[in-house]
Amino acid sequence: MATTTAIEWTNATWNPVTGCEKISDGCDNCYAHRFAERWRGVKGNYFETGFDLQLRPNMLARPTSWKKPRLIFVNSMSDLFHADVPDAYIDRVFDEMERANHHVYQLLTKRPERMRRYMRARYRDGRVPSQIWVGVTIESGRYAWRAHMVREVNADVRFLSVEPMIGDVDDVDLNGIGWVICGGESGPGRRPIDPEWVITLRDRCLAASIPFFFKQWHKAKSGRLLEGRTWDEMPAY
Repeated sequence: MATTTAIEWTNATWNPVTGCEKISDGCDNCYAHRFAERWRGVKGNYFETGFDLQLRPNMLARPTSWKKPRLIFVNSMSDLFHADVPDAYIDRVFDEMERANHHVYQLLTKRPERMRRYMRARYRDGRVPSQIWVGVTIESGRYAWRAHMVREVNADVRFLSVEPMIGDVDDVDLNGIGWVICGGESGPGRRPIDPEWVITLRDRCLAASIPFFFKQWHKAKSGRLLEGRTWDEMPAY
């Protein structure tokens, strides 16, 4: 799980952990939760316990087996910095990312307090290896504080995932941010995205020379065009 992915801003997903808990507004209609819970109680299924947190040590060496360099989204089905993931296990994930350094790893969390603490402990006054990008989800201005925390991680690429965008993010400070992903919510119960929120964010990124990636309005047939074009900008790698 998985050598390919439909997520537009990455090449592959790698899930050394699966399962999570909802902690903020953007989690309400979580696609990963919805997918995993379909299989709860199905004996022998990979998600027999639904979206309960599980360590998957059998997946740890997967990036080493991929010889061609890839962009890898780490834990599309979880959050590596969940409180119940032991530091010793996070160490093993980072050991793999450092060993298989021909890939680029996209780490994304809604728990930046622990991410910041872990990175400071692991790298001390040094820099996070350049192949490890660190990001936080900011679904609305209510979570602007997450951007401050990711800025305090000494990484070459610090990014924001404004998805699902369920409010404006005008108050989010973009200083020190190297990439912004934006997208509307998909699936049952999806909440509306205001085009003005997207345009304002895009314009702020343009003004600050920050690569901007617009992922979607709402999936299905809603498309990816923003003012007549697609926006697929990414940091150099």
